[in-house]
Amino acid sequence: MRIGINGYEAVVPRFGFDRKTGLPLRVGSGEVSFELLKYLSEIDNKNEYSVFLPVKPSADMPGESKNFKYVVFHAKKLWTLIGLSMKSKNYKLDVFFSPTHYLPFMTNAPSVISILDVSYLKFPQAFKRKDLYMLKYWGGFSIKKAKAIITISKSSRDDIIRSYHVPGDKVKVVYPGIKKDLRFKIKDLSMETLKKKFGIESPYILFVGTLQPRKNIIRLIEAFSLLKEQGIKNEELQLVVVGRKGWMYEEILDAPAKYNVREKVKFLDSVEDSDLPSLYKNALCFCLPSLYEGFGLPVLEAMQYGCPVVTSNVSSLPEAGGDAALYFDPENVQDIVRSLKLITENSKLREELIKKGYEQAAKFSWEKSAKQTLQILEEVAKK
Repeated sequence: MRIGINGYEAVVPRFGFDRKTGLPLRVGSGEVSFELLKYLSEIDNKNEYSVFLPVKPSADMPGESKNFKYVVFHAKKLWTLIGLSMKSKNYKLDVFFSPTHYLPFMTNAPSVISILDVSYLKFPQAFKRKDLYMLKYWGGFSIKKAKAIITISKSSRDDIIRSYHVPGDKVKVVYPGIKKDLRFKIKDLSMETLKKKFGIESPYILFVGTLQPRKNIIRLIEAFSLLKEQGIKNEELQLVVVGRKGWMYEEILDAPAKYNVREKVKFLDSVEDSDLPSLYKNALCFCLPSLYEGFGLPVLEAMQYGCPVVTSNVSSLPEAGGDAALYFDPENVQDIVRSLKLITENSKLREELIKKGYEQAAKFSWEKSAKQTLQILEEVAKK
């Protein structure tokens, strides 16, 4: 079988490149695209792959082999919609896979797309006008054109079916994996080293994610400010927010001053992947208060490194956390306060969640995701 793949998202990152390594800083669909390409190249040596790229593959991309080749070409504009349409038609393919919302305008093979979520429909005000237009209209075209749609949770599957009125059997759930290879790069930083490197001076609650309205960080900061009023025992507690600036982030950065906790909230916007495990391991807990998530990978990453998790009880987050997390209503600040107080002061609860978290995280792997994705591609090719 000859498989064509749109590799754009894996090599053109939204947040640029790491200054030290020169590698792409991938999040969301970029990370999904990269991991699927990596593991498809490892598990499948019988099918032939043509991976279309707008630039040369970065050093961490899978190496070429007899059945895994890159097709690098440039287009003046609209690389996927027009450029990839023109290029891919020269290749005889049995199935075409775009691990992003978008398909080329034309393909000479049945196609499959991957959609992480439809947050742009639920929170349109949180998106730039240009991005919203593309997601709504080009994304809508791609959804209709595709023979199958892969998404990352049952919650997202229900949203796609409901929003676009597509048949249920057209939308498949393939859970993402977690980056287990981080374990081999852990620096295992002590609390003392974290203090020197990042200025973290006390026990802390951790958040990891892009700074944008949907992540609900302002309510988290407000809830953190109210912990003292709830009689929290640890007066030195900090809130550490790890994440790059996304969009509409100004109010988030202003929130600590607004709620009189400016000295207790630490924003870290450039943390290496190899440092993240230590930040998870040393935290009292990890909190993800998102209003909506396609899946919520940081929940599993925290669990993988022995960090107890408190998170929202909406969208796909209960799927990610299972019975290994403590849940709250993300729109109820007092409920967030209650959960944070409970988990920071109850060591027995933290130990129970850590144990359950290891078991929950072990259920998800990118190898498993790649095998399920390949099965869907093979099914579409045979129709």
